This record gives sequence, structure tokens and C-alpha cells, in this order.
Amino acid sequence: MTDTVDDVELPYDDDASKQDKIDSLEERLEVLESQNEEMRDKLLDANAENNKYQQKLERLTHENKKLKQSPLFVATVQELTEEGVIIKQHGNNQEALTEVTEEMRESLEPDDRVAVNNSLSVVKTLEDETDVRARVMQVDTSPDVTYGDIGGIEAQIEEVRETVEMPLRSPDMFEAVGIEPPSGVLLHGPPGTGKTMLAKAVANQTDATFIKMAGSELVHKFIGEGAKLVRDLFELARQHQPAVIFIDEIDAIAAKRTDSKTSGDAEVQRTMMQLLSEMDGFEDRGEIRIIAATNRFDMLDRAILRPGRFDRLIEVPEPDEAGREQIFKIHTRAMNVEEDLDYADLAAMADGASGADIKAICTEAGMFAIRDDRTNVRMEDFEEAYEKIQNETEDEEIDRTFA
Repeated sequence: MTDTVDDVELPYDDDASKQDKIDSLEERLEVLESQNEEMRDKLLDANAENNKYQQKLERLTHENKKLKQSPLFVATVQELTEEGVIIKQHGNNQEALTEVTEEMRESLEPDDRVAVNNSLSVVKTLEDETDVRARVMQVDTSPDVTYGDIGGIEAQIEEVRETVEMPLRSPDMFEAVGIEPPSGVLLHGPPGTGKTMLAKAVANQTDATFIKMAGSELVHKFIGEGAKLVRDLFELARQHQPAVIFIDEIDAIAAKRTDSKTSGDAEVQRTMMQLLSEMDGFEDRGEIRIIAATNRFDMLDRAILRPGRFDRLIEVPEPDEAGREQIFKIHTRAMNVEEDLDYADLAAMADGASGADIKAICTEAGMFAIRDDRTNVRMEDFEEAYEKIQNETEDEEIDRTFA
């Protein structure tokens, strides 16, 4: 087929037959239709490209308009008067009397956060301030740990359930008896005995909002930041009652107070004071339960241990022989172990081992089986694993001694 209409010859001379003229015109028509289709495709592509650039232009125009706008400043409502609203601007603590519409005035209350313009006129109200660091500590997905995954501390599990779960599930029972439910529980004991796992099981078993944090996360460089984060955490808990707050390694902020004058120690003590106030201050805490854990019970300040803050001080000791046997069964139930594996012998072998140690022994025993290209784990694998864990622990103790 010819490429353009000009390439089609029109035999209009006298010698051309009528049929030749018709064939030539039909060929010319085909070329025109082909060119028309091609131009239509180009037009569609051009329109799509134009729409893309038009959207980009609108976005840039909107961004340019926003950049040209004057910024808004954050202020706090101090007082509502007949003349207007007294606000205090954040940063420079400048106070001003400004007027607002009647509609906005009805929705304003003292301590509300508002946005003001350069002339200090109230533009809009803002939500309550909550530190984003506090919001990210809220647990959205429950851990997959249950009480059945914890062995050797049945009595401690029962005490925690009485302190945390029962007040949330059956508050009427406490009202009927005429007592206040326990407000908090402190778990203390050696490392690896299941304190954190116990808190995870509580998060799994209760429908309450669960907020977790480590004591070290409340220690900050600048004055007042740690105390503010504590206030925001408890405010977040109040907004989502019933709630459970878990503070791991609480000794980082609740150590015994000393006469040290350094700014770092003073800031830690300010944070602890705020924590004490939130736990048992003038304001009603509401349906908020507190779980804390520490390996250094001897370091804690007496003020945080008194009833009203932590009503239950639960020691989580290293498991006895029966507890170790139960923990071995828990950590091997998904493993392919030999049928005649003697759990009592395993428990007797791992004398003095914590729950975390036993988990490490089971994992290492599985690794020995994999090295021998086996799919079943034997008693000798556990024995070799225990010996390896013991040697590593002794080496660490020697390093600490000579460090």
C-alpha cells in the first residue's frame, strides 16, 4: 500500500478506463482512512500527555499557593472572657486577647490547643497533643504468646491474672466485696525467667489496649522530655480505657534517689517523679493497670514500691526441676525428638538453667541434629547443647571478671 495520498496516481486522462479511475480513488480512500486513524491515535496520546501535565500543573500551583500562605502558630486557650479569648502562644509564651466567632467560642475550653495567624486570630482548633513516641508504643497486634507457653511459674501466672485480668473482666466482684482492685504488679527476678513473656501473654489474653515501653525509652537528653513522654503515655491509656501499661526494665528510671547533682541524674529523677504522680496522684487513674519488670529489684526506690503504685510484688524465680521439665516439654513440642526422650533427665541435667537458657539448649540441640544430617533430635544432642551453653556462659563470666 502507498504511504501517502500524493503517491496515488489519478488516471484522469482520456486513455484511462472508468474502472482504473475507481480503483485509484479507492486506494486513495484507504490511504486517507489509514492516515486518519494514525492521527486519531496521536491525538489520544497527546490528550493523555496533556492531562498528565495539567495535573502536575495543578499540584504545583496548589503547593506554590500553600508556600505563599503565612504560617499558623500553635497557642493554648487560657481563659474565655466577655471581651474575647485569652491565648498564650507556644514558644515565646506571649499572651493575647483575641476575638472569635460565636460558633467557635462554644466549642472552646481552657487548655484547648488552637492555631492562630500572624495577627493572633484563632483560625481553627487542634487535637490534643500526644507525643508520637507514645502512640507508637501502643500494641496493635497481640503477641502470639499464651500462658500455656510459659512453664514453671504457675503461681506467678495466677497472681498476675488476679491483678490484671480479673479487674478488667469482673469489676463487679470487687464492688461486691467492697475493695479497690489492685492497681499494679511488679515482676522481679533473674534474667530469662519469663517476666516479659508473662506480660506478652497478658496482652494476648485481654481485650484491653496494651502499651509497652522500656524504662530506657523514658530517659532523654533534654529537660522535661522524659516527664512529658510519661504524661502522654498515661493520657493515651486514658483515651483507650481499659488499658494495660507494661514498663520493662523499670530500674532505668526508678532507681534509688541519690544526692548526685548531675543534670542527667536530675532528669531521670524528674521522670520518675512524673511516673509516681501518674501512678498514684490526685487524678483518678481510671481503668488502667500497670505491669513492670526488673532484674534489679534491689536498685528500686522505695517510693515506687509502696502499695497504691504496685500492690503486688511478684518474684519470678529460676524454675525448679519440675518447672524445667515442663519448660523442656514446651520448647520441644514442635521439634522432632526421639520417642524415648527422658524429660526428667533433661531437667536434672540443666540444673540452675532459666527458661531462656532451656530455649537456647533446645535450639542448639536442633542445630547439632542438622549438622549430622538428621531430622530427629536425640538425648546426646541436648547434652552437647547444654555443655556448649555452659561453656559460653563461663567464658562470658571470665570476660566480665577481667574487663
